[in-house]
Amino acid sequence: MKLLTFEIDGQTRLGALIDNLVYDLNSCYTVFLMGMSQPNDIPVSVMQKANEDMPSDMLSFLKLEDQGIIRAKKVLERLIKAESIPKNIVYDMDKVSIKAPISRPGKILCLAGNYAEHIREAGRKVSGKEKMAPRVFMKPTTCVIGHGDTIKIPKIGNKIDWEAELGVVIGKKCKYVKADEANDYIAGYTVVNDVSERELIIENDNRETSEWNKFFDWLNGKWMDTFAPMGPFIVTKDEISDPHNLVIRLKVNDQIKQNSNTGNMIFNIYEIVEFASRIMTLEPGDIIATGTPDGVGSSTGVFLKDGDMVQVEIDKVGILNNPVGLE
Repeated sequence: MKLLTFEIDGQTRLGALIDNLVYDLNSCYTVFLMGMSQPNDIPVSVMQKANEDMPSDMLSFLKLEDQGIIRAKKVLERLIKAESIPKNIVYDMDKVSIKAPISRPGKILCLAGNYAEHIREAGRKVSGKEKMAPRVFMKPTTCVIGHGDTIKIPKIGNKIDWEAELGVVIGKKCKYVKADEANDYIAGYTVVNDVSERELIIENDNRETSEWNKFFDWLNGKWMDTFAPMGPFIVTKDEISDPHNLVIRLKVNDQIKQNSNTGNMIFNIYEIVEFASRIMTLEPGDIIATGTPDGVGSSTGVFLKDGDMVQVEIDKVGILNNPVGLE
């Protein structure tokens, strides 16, 4: 199932995409409770139950854990088989505005250096996996934008880079999860672009050059507004038979810059969930961006500029398009 957040008539809603049609899940569930009819006046008790059992926003929906997805599938199966569908619960894809699947995730966790070739293109040696641990950092929620939204080049930005990544969406609260259990706590997957500023402009001519300062410049360069495009959908995990065998590709102005496979990760998805859950409690709606392959702009000295178009595509997950503009 492809879950999405969309806007229609000024309202932001939770939807499911089937054959280019967007089903408003909260409205569909209300109709389901009414016996597939849509009267002019819906009883308050029905509306309350619909809002509890099938919220109209993605984060609340994911907090229902497995029950939300089970209910949504049951309702959609019933509607698809119906001879007629009530009005204003299903929309053509081109009639709605797609938003980021989760506008404000509780946490956005990211992996640095999780593809060997990306480490090598940065001029660093790759140690054996047994000598490493996942390098986890976080991005603020103000980085999040959706499909079609503009990546803004900030005023203190100088070299804006791209990073195509598979995003893991947590579906259940968990702590100290073992890798062989991690899949039980995943709701699905999305496309993420971990946009990065490679040369932060610091207005202090007297600041010393040190590895400590370089690290924080790198980290702060990940935190700019609009620097975490994601979407367009969350594809539930049952639709992805093997998340470690997905083609991941990024284009800038139709020119391929990154072309790899999620099977090239150093630490796989389940190992990342295990490691992260040792450090913090993972909650429904948290996003883990699992690292980027080689082909980033800093390897060739080519960076994003005003007017560019960036496309990230991950097999079976989706295509994320974002223009680039000035702040």
